[in-house]
Amino acid sequence: MKALVVFYSLEGNMKGVAELIREFSDAELLQLHPVKEYPTKGAKKFIWGGKSAVMGNTPKLQPYIFDADKYDVIIIGTPVWASTLTPPVRTFLTENREALVGKRLAAVVTYMGSGAQKTLSKMRGLLEIGSFAEELTLVEPKAAKKTEVEDQVRNFCLKLKAACGD
Repeated sequence: MKALVVFYSLEGNMKGVAELIREFSDAELLQLHPVKEYPTKGAKKFIWGGKSAVMGNTPKLQPYIFDADKYDVIIIGTPVWASTLTPPVRTFLTENREALVGKRLAAVVTYMGSGAQKTLSKMRGLLEIGSFAEELTLVEPKAAKKTEVEDQVRNFCLKLKAACGD
């Protein structure tokens, strides 16, 4: 199974999960970076980031290379911001919607309090799909027990591999 993890990570939770997926599945990683980075501290982080997420903003991203045809499965990873996906991931999905049609897709969501299921639902709606091949939600993976997070990610990768027929 040739996999790609496309993700955005502000504080490193999603990045750590993406790196574990790479470790357990040999997936390639594509980290998204907005041209104008979001604040990582203080009230600005929540006000600007939350407002951008709620408003459905699609910020300009730094250049990236993406060829959907190279992969059997594409895993979309995002933190939850205001019960929805992050604006950089929204930009990627919007820019690449046609290339993703008919592809096997999976989703990984990291979050602090709530909103994971709403985020997954919004991602499915944006992509106009009924379901993902597999979904994984993780509460604050950087703060959780490392072995528990590893077990969840490993299980996700095994289920995804089985769903792909490998």
